Amino acid sequence: MLWTREPGDWAGGKDLRHILLEGDLQHPHSELFLFLADRCEHVASRITPALQRREWVVCERYCDSTLAYQCWGRGISRRVVEELFSWCHFPRPDLSLWIDIPLDRAMERIRARGGLDRIEGEAEDFLERVRQGFADLYREGPQWRRRIDGNGDASAVEIAVRNEVQRTFGALS
Repeated sequence: MLWTREPGDWAGGKDLRHILLEGDLQHPHSELFLFLADRCEHVASRITPALQRREWVVCERYCDSTLAYQCWGRGISRRVVEELFSWCHFPRPDLSLWIDIPLDRAMERIRARGGLDRIEGEAEDFLERVRQGFADLYREGPQWRRRIDGNGDASAVEIAVRNEVQRTFGALS
């Protein structure tokens, strides 16, 4: 099983992650293309080889995050972003989970873990648009997208995640 995250979980990805999360980017398209470049390398070097070995891949953040942040948050055309995904041949997940919690609670948890990155430090209206983006995506479907109520403690959220995984893939060993 491959446990991975975006951005930056590939050889050389640490620098790109730093630019994306701590850099002073001036244009929404710069951010989008850097995230896409990161994903291209991540898919090519980590995700595709794992899938070819028939391994499970669990990835923190992927295409739905890009849609929510870049389209709803930054106002970039969803059609354009989805065309770029297609052009890049990003594999579609069998299951995508969104752990949904109100913005104020999310910010409490983020601060408790040690501070905000550039994106987490955005204005509240941006973060609310992103949350609305996730809500819209997961309301639209398709069925491989599932919402998890993140209001409970960590063990309650973990149980909800396990239940969705078991519902989708059957019993886990």
